[in-house]
Amino acid sequence: MDFSEMLFQGWEGIARTVLVGTLAYVTLVLFLRVSGKRTLAKLNAFDLVVTVALGSTLSAILLQESIALAEGATAFALLIALQYAVTFASVRSRAFAKAIRSEPTLLARDGTFCTEMMKKQRVTEDEALGAVRAAGASNIDAVDFLILESDGTLSVKLKP
Repeated sequence: MDFSEMLFQGWEGIARTVLVGTLAYVTLVLFLRVSGKRTLAKLNAFDLVVTVALGSTLSAILLQESIALAEGATAFALLIALQYAVTFASVRSRAFAKAIRSEPTLLARDGTFCTEMMKKQRVTEDEALGAVRAAGASNIDAVDFLILESDGTLSVKLKP
């Protein structure tokens, strides 16, 4: 492959990308509308994985000529069906939900860091203090509690 082919390989590839990309995008949007809001929620690690997998699948359909639109649509449907099955089971079974979902973790209470939990969750004091500052306080002394939520966000409740 010479340098010019790296920059432009012809209109056929561009036309395929536009046509298949548009159809794949419409297919994904329709599937997401049918499956409901939970499919793209980032409530836990499993939800994030599904979101990333959907994006990766869309990318593969767009850029790899060896993947037909029907195969890509099947991959979308499979990922969404698996997401639905997991969330369906987790809503109905507390044990299943606990197995796939992480629990929130207390990182600070009454102005004091819970250092062992912070180490276990791999959260630094600087990261925790960043969340404290974002909540409007200047130091950990102002914190009633700081929680690492199951989706990876830090929730802060300041002292009254």
